[in-house]
Amino acid sequence: MTLPRLPPPRRRPWLPLALVLAIAGGAASAAEPVLTGDAAYGGWSKDAPGVTRHLTPADLPPPYATRSVAGGASLAARPDGARPKAPPGFTVEAFATGLAAPRLLRTAPDGEVFVAETGQGVIATLHDNGRGRPAAIRTYAQGLDEPFGLAFYPPGPEPHWLYVGTVGAVLRFPYRNGDAVARGPAETIVPRLPVGGHQTRDVVFSQDGRKLLVSLGSQSNDQEGGSDESWRADILEFDPDGKAMRRFAGGIRNPVGLAIHPLTGDLWAAVNERDGLGDNLPPDYVTRVREGAFYGWPWFYIGGHQDPRHRGEHPDLAPHVAVPDVLIQPHSAPLQLAIYTGTQFPAEYRGDVFVALHGSWNRSLPTGYKVVRVMLHEGRPTGAYQDFLTGFVTADGKAWGRPVGVAVAADGSLLVSEDAGGTVWRVSYEGSR
Repeated sequence: MTLPRLPPPRRRPWLPLALVLAIAGGAASAAEPVLTGDAAYGGWSKDAPGVTRHLTPADLPPPYATRSVAGGASLAARPDGARPKAPPGFTVEAFATGLAAPRLLRTAPDGEVFVAETGQGVIATLHDNGRGRPAAIRTYAQGLDEPFGLAFYPPGPEPHWLYVGTVGAVLRFPYRNGDAVARGPAETIVPRLPVGGHQTRDVVFSQDGRKLLVSLGSQSNDQEGGSDESWRADILEFDPDGKAMRRFAGGIRNPVGLAIHPLTGDLWAAVNERDGLGDNLPPDYVTRVREGAFYGWPWFYIGGHQDPRHRGEHPDLAPHVAVPDVLIQPHSAPLQLAIYTGTQFPAEYRGDVFVALHGSWNRSLPTGYKVVRVMLHEGRPTGAYQDFLTGFVTADGKAWGRPVGVAVAADGSLLVSEDAGGTVWRVSYEGSR
């Protein structure tokens, strides 16, 4: 594998806990202290709306402090009457049901909601029929190769194309506001992306529309057996016509979800870190991705921490490994993220980042299965994150819902897809009504 030629990233200092509490907009009160250190790891049984965590690189245990557990998530049907739990003042209701494992969500400029039913090769549209009425579901396109990422181009109120990230290519459909069904066949923009391994391909455009950014997870967990990781564990950059490919940032094991922050223009990513080092190592993360930054995979994690399976390899890279902004409980599997741009929620939510955590499969004390809020102050993360939507797990520890997608609806509510039960949930704020 060719070593990345990446300039050293600019390091961001970790904010002290007192400052985190001061700038978190009052989200963490004396009744809900910020969980730090060992207390911040925990598992699903301690999750609840308002619980806030702040992990730092100083909190990392040594490798193999606990054994690694391998096993699939324990799933169950949704119990009668069960629905996710949100903070006081919020209401949760089903927005669309009966979908085939809905995954990534995107809201079009005209308010129509698009969803990738990845395993079915389908992109569907969900038309909002108003509160208390199910959304109308239509098939926008089908026969695609595991579609995931969706992006409208050019950015702004009148896009002409819908870009779609599939396993091995980036496509685009001609699009106009109001389209619920594709108005023409797909055009292939990026014809060959590496396949195998981590297969989700999100796509976003920079604010000025000049850069198409595509996420590509690694082929392997930790480059076992000398796997070919060329142009993997990267975020790649193209021009809108799929030309001029270059690496935007690298060493990112599996950057599933991407988003551009509308206030700062920063690229954000939700990243699944590696397995096999124990229950609490290494954390997954959500971060602003700096152009040219290198995040360490496979040799290092969370800064210059050496992966013991690559002991002694490439010590010259250690000082240049970027430290992510927000560390998430290990093995939580963060997938899509969305910036809250609406006005329905209280003011302290505006500009914050919502992240869907799909849930762990290899942790003795399961974690994830929720949506969390990454708290920002003037566009900068504090390092803390807060449980926002929980309750997807039964009392005996079986998950009936696994969040994947998050999107802000036209009315300012938050939409959340979960692929275990085939439902998209709507979270609305009622506190002022």
